[in-house]
Amino acid sequence: MTAPTSRRRVVEWVGGVPRAHEDRLIAEEPLEIRIAAPGSPDRRLGVTMRTPGNDFDLAAGLVLAEGVIGGRDDLAGIAYCTDATLTDEQRFNVVTVALARPAARGWKERSLRATSACGVCGTDSLDEVEDLVQRLPERGEETPSWSPADLAALPDALRRDQRHFARTGGAHAAGLFASDGATVVVREDVGRHNAVDKVNGHVLLEGIATAGLALCTSGRIGFEIVQKAVVAGVGAVVGVGAPTTLAARLCDRTGTTLAGFARDGRVVVYADRAGEVGR
Repeated sequence: MTAPTSRRRVVEWVGGVPRAHEDRLIAEEPLEIRIAAPGSPDRRLGVTMRTPGNDFDLAAGLVLAEGVIGGRDDLAGIAYCTDATLTDEQRFNVVTVALARPAARGWKERSLRATSACGVCGTDSLDEVEDLVQRLPERGEETPSWSPADLAALPDALRRDQRHFARTGGAHAAGLFASDGATVVVREDVGRHNAVDKVNGHVLLEGIATAGLALCTSGRIGFEIVQKAVVAGVGAVVGVGAPTTLAARLCDRTGTTLAGFARDGRVVVYADRAGEVGR
């Protein structure tokens, strides 16, 4: 399997003076995800560009976000493909998700227009997202309270676990945190959407309850980031950047807390329907 980072010789110019040295780059490789459902031939869900590592988490989080599965019980297993036609390098770039029952929802085979900068979810509208949300287990009545200071501190907690970013400067990160600031899981990837899928896939496979957790991301908060959080049952989304209008609307419609510009003791709360912040 390709390592998540690799060394490369570079020439750095500062003030017109060159300096040759070794630098590190974040790895970017394609991952093809296939679906194996009972009684059906294997089908390709799509291909996404990702940083190798935690590939099963990524696949699980993506099929959850796509609505292919409704929960952990729909999964029979995840494994690297063993097709004889694949080269050794390709073998770790193809993952098969085996379903325990027919797919919870139909999907179109797609290339996912997969660059590391783009979202890969196939949901086309707020109504489709709400259809996915309706099939999730009910969230508990008790919701945690988040102090503004706690929300503002989450990016720093995320940064402490960004090992690949520290080495390359080229990795996004996402993490889930409890209301007391405890870290549940942090994942890094060249794609910010992939980082979220890896986080959501991890808690799905481990059976970790998410309703009382906050998802913190290292970039702006777009619609698909919030969508993935909502489908995973996460109660709050926090980012170091700004949210979009569609992301805020989705939080309004699903009762998800949304906070942006969380840094240096400052946080802007855009949605707090449950009255969790500062309670």
